[in-house]
Amino acid sequence: MNGVATCGHWGRPVLAFPAEKGDAGEFERRGMVSAVGHLLEAGRAKLYCVDSFDSESWSNSSIPIEERARRHRVYEAWILDEVVPFIRHDSGGAGEVIACGCSLGAFHAANFALKRADVFPLAICMSGNYDPSAWNGWGERGEDAFFNNPLDYVAHLEGDHLDWLRGQVSILLVCGQGQWEDTTGSLEGTRRLAGLLESKGIRCELDLWGHDVPHDWPSWRDQFAHHLPRFC
Repeated sequence: MNGVATCGHWGRPVLAFPAEKGDAGEFERRGMVSAVGHLLEAGRAKLYCVDSFDSESWSNSSIPIEERARRHRVYEAWILDEVVPFIRHDSGGAGEVIACGCSLGAFHAANFALKRADVFPLAICMSGNYDPSAWNGWGERGEDAFFNNPLDYVAHLEGDHLDWLRGQVSILLVCGQGQWEDTTGSLEGTRRLAGLLESKGIRCELDLWGHDVPHDWPSWRDQFAHHLPRFC
């Protein structure tokens, strides 16, 4: 976990989280970079694609859910203390950072934006499942698991922090309704998070694609190409 791949030469910075266990080169290999190539060439956006840490944390079914969440701190610290300063220096203040991702990367984008809206005021989340306790989780859930489960901590937001978040962050939740969107829990999870954010008055847009749109890279390429131009 030390890789950052940059794509583009200038424009609004976009931090791209790969799918489960993916690496910094996944967005390019899977065609996500070429899908928004016109934005990169025009200097409207610049992608910063990062490695995942999922094998050591959320996807490690040999350890309890609380330990997975505790290990996620390492990834969180790397993103906030090393990757974000690099992006800010490299982009020369070209604009606020967008967080984006697909599948498990969508969870990361939403979680980082909701916890650190001062850094990521916008998240583009494609086909995410936002409830880590449902990911073959076992063992007692503690504070770390709670504060990395948007369906838990958003439900308890209130007061001044909630008021601040309402004016600071926007979450775009995109999901198909085709193959694997149900078995991965992505369709249900996307609807649940959208409903929760709406109930709290946090800016959220729910965009459900058709029943012929599966949980797969061709879908995410189309969704990314459709939505990113709106924000760059």
